[in-house]
Amino acid sequence: MCGRFVLNSVPEAVRRAFSYLEQPNFPPRHNIAPTQPVSVVTFEHGSRHFQLMRWGLLPSWVKNPKAFSLVINARAETVLDKPAFKTAIKRRRCLVPADGYYEWQTDGARKQPYFIYPRDGGPMGFAGLHETWVGPNGEELDTVAIVTAPANDETAHLHARVPVVIAPADHGQWLDANVMHAEEAAQLLKAPPRDFLAWHPVSSEVNRVANDDAALILPVEPEPAPAVMDGPSGEKAAPSRRSKSQTRQDDTQGSLF
Repeated sequence: MCGRFVLNSVPEAVRRAFSYLEQPNFPPRHNIAPTQPVSVVTFEHGSRHFQLMRWGLLPSWVKNPKAFSLVINARAETVLDKPAFKTAIKRRRCLVPADGYYEWQTDGARKQPYFIYPRDGGPMGFAGLHETWVGPNGEELDTVAIVTAPANDETAHLHARVPVVIAPADHGQWLDANVMHAEEAAQLLKAPPRDFLAWHPVSSEVNRVANDDAALILPVEPEPAPAVMDGPSGEKAAPSRRSKSQTRQDDTQGSLF
C-alpha cells in the first residue's frame, strides 16, 4: 500500500520528467499524507497538465462525502470492476510524481518505518486514478487515488503491496485513454521490477503527519523493540498503550469534510 510519500525534487526537475505545460513552483515535501493536496499529472486536450488534487478519491456518484470511506489506494486487481474505479480507469488516468514513499515493517509490537525510493534517483510516476466530485451547491473537488499491486519477492518482507510505478516510456499511453484502453492499461499495473527500488530504515518521527522535513528520509539504525518490565508476580507486564486521544493527536491526517 502507499500511505505516505515524498516529493522533494525541484519543480523544474519534476516538470522535465513529466513534460507538462505549466511551470508551478512548490516546496519540497517529505511526509505527504491522505487528504492533503498532492501534485498530479493529467492529459487533456492533447497536452499534459499539472494539477493539485486531494489525496483520497471521491467518486462523482457519492451523495454524502462524510459517509464515504476515504479511498487513498486502488487495488490493481479490481480497478476494472469496482464501482469507485471502473470509470476512472477508462477515462481519468493520471500520474502522481514521487521521489519515494514510506512503509512500516511490523515486528511483534514494533513497527519500523522504511523509506523506499528509486535506486537510480527520482522522481517516479505512481499510477493514479482521479475523479471530480460536484457538490449540491455546484462546488467541485478534484480527488485522486494511487494504484497498488502485490509486492514482488524483493519487497514483500516490507509490505505485501507496493504502489504501481509507470515507466517513463509508458507515460503517454497510460495518460491518454484514447490511445490505450482500460484493459490494456490494466496490464501495466504491476509491481516495479526487481532492483528498481532501494530502502533503508528511518526515524519514527515520520509517524506524525505534522513532521515534514528532510531529516525524515535519512537512514537510521532500526529502533529496538519496546522494553517490557517484569510485574510484581514475575510475569511480563503488557506494553503501555496510548489512549485513543493520544493516537489521534499524533497520527491524525485530518479531513476536508
